[in-house]
Amino acid sequence: MNMKLFRVLMLSALTVVARGQAVDPREGPPDTSGLLHYAPAPPDNPLKGFVSYPRPQTGFPRSLEWDYIPLAAVMTGPTNFDWGPFERKLQQAAARGCQFIARFYLEWPGRSTGVPRFLLDSGLLLRTWTNTNTQPWPPAVDHTPDYQDPRLRTALTNFIHAFGARYDGDPRLAFVQVGLLGTWGEWHNHPNHQWFASKTVQRELLDAYEAAFRRTKLLVRYPAGPDHPRYADNSTRPLGYHDDSFAWATVHTERSEDDWFFETLLRRAGATNKWRTQPMGGEVRPEVWHCLFDEPSCAPRGQEFDRCVQATHVSWLCNEGVFRPDFQGPARERALRAARRMGYELHIFRATTDRTDSGYTVTLWVTNTGVAPFYYDWPVELSALDVSGRIRATWKTDWKLTGILPGEPARVWQHHLPTGAWATRGTRLVVRVPNPMPGGRPLRFANQEQDRHLEGWLTLGTLPP
Repeated sequence: MNMKLFRVLMLSALTVVARGQAVDPREGPPDTSGLLHYAPAPPDNPLKGFVSYPRPQTGFPRSLEWDYIPLAAVMTGPTNFDWGPFERKLQQAAARGCQFIARFYLEWPGRSTGVPRFLLDSGLLLRTWTNTNTQPWPPAVDHTPDYQDPRLRTALTNFIHAFGARYDGDPRLAFVQVGLLGTWGEWHNHPNHQWFASKTVQRELLDAYEAAFRRTKLLVRYPAGPDHPRYADNSTRPLGYHDDSFAWATVHTERSEDDWFFETLLRRAGATNKWRTQPMGGEVRPEVWHCLFDEPSCAPRGQEFDRCVQATHVSWLCNEGVFRPDFQGPARERALRAARRMGYELHIFRATTDRTDSGYTVTLWVTNTGVAPFYYDWPVELSALDVSGRIRATWKTDWKLTGILPGEPARVWQHHLPTGAWATRGTRLVVRVPNPMPGGRPLRFANQEQDRHLEGWLTLGTLPP
């Protein structure tokens, strides 16, 4: 028995049924009938892996795109919006089979302001200064608005509510970074911290986002607990985090000068287990884009990629380095393994079908061999294929993808299929998780049987005689 299968069986010795019932392993060793076989899931599984800026298909697999959007591009008045520029980004990403991660901003060194024109015309103060915190690019002129101005605060909360009313739950929109405040929407004006938004303003935005987005997951830049000197407490809010200095300033070091490192902030906020319910994302630090997967890597010592993944349970990372046309050879192979390493990896290690008086009971044992859960409850479907490979019947299940955590006992899914004309000799049962976005990649399981008899479906076996 290979080690991967052995590990899965050991994890499943205490299996948890979907409704919470547990099976005591003291009743005997796990039954090995109906075992399926592990194979790595693809690196472009949805909602995970490396993320590119909007661009035509590249040689490196992806399922996500992301971009910054100036607020001025969509907000034309206090309650007036032109969603066309943002809608085009969603449409273009979806046409490439990718879901989109959004961040709106007000200030960007070297660019004109992202503050809407109507606010400038009303007299909103902009502080113009040379931002030197722009490495690896040269210093550039920045324009920081007065975040305390009531006119700006009202505009921001109006925007958030309108944004959520239109796009919350849109399957094209994978995640939303809270953004809006600070340079690049990254919630800092380093080194001019005195110009950043107060905790009161921060809470106004966080409250608005929570109210406006009930389905689409949100992420904020900096983990913060009640005692953080600059940031409003977000430790218990339903928000994930994005580490925008990944593989550079991620892993806790014990050095006082590194107190802004991402894992250090997670620890201080008491949020090291938040990944269990809220997504972790981020961006590989631009300084290491070109050499992160060289051998040896250029990541600072102690900030190696695998170590950062383990510390954060990250699901996705923006990383332009892997999308270069010349990115080939062993470095590319290491990057593909790294893409698989992030986020979830769902493996069905056993599937049984038992005949009953009224039909068949299908039971699946599902484990997560990744580092994070899947954060949305996409539908899970069963189908019956006849001997020619045609679908004869399909059933919607009530199975939940969320909460299947790495390292925990297997989740047991069970569904009853009524007897019918579909049940003929040689009928195969298959399962899939379709992407709610038309044209989006389906979730693929980490199984050799994935796509064996029908693209996008995992073959479970044939009906018992």
